Amino acid sequence: MATTNGASVSDPDIHATRYKWLAIPNGNQGNAVALNVYHDRTVQVLGTFGTGGSVTIQGSNDNGTTWATLTDPLGNALTFTAAGMKPVGMLPYQIRPSVTAGDGTTAITVWLHARGANK
Repeated sequence: MATTNGASVSDPDIHATRYKWLAIPNGNQGNAVALNVYHDRTVQVLGTFGTGGSVTIQGSNDNGTTWATLTDPLGNALTFTAAGMKPVGMLPYQIRPSVTAGDGTTAITVWLHARGANK
């Protein structure tokens, strides 16, 4: 898989941050980010899913060697086949989106909002 680099988005609230990955195509994953000082996280997914497009939010605690599908607070997998927004119920060291099963039109944007810095 190729990597689509995201970017940090400035936020006027010192206790929050946002990160965005724009137009991730089928077969790509977003670069991993570590937002460890933030204990509340929400992910929003939008864009063109194409035929059968899917994005899964993944986490890693071993510096990206292995990845697992994250869940919401109710234990539901953070896998989207349509636009939506869900809280992230797990707090891994790193987090990234992974886009699969789409077609040539797939271009999924993922926003990650994190708040509650322990500073």
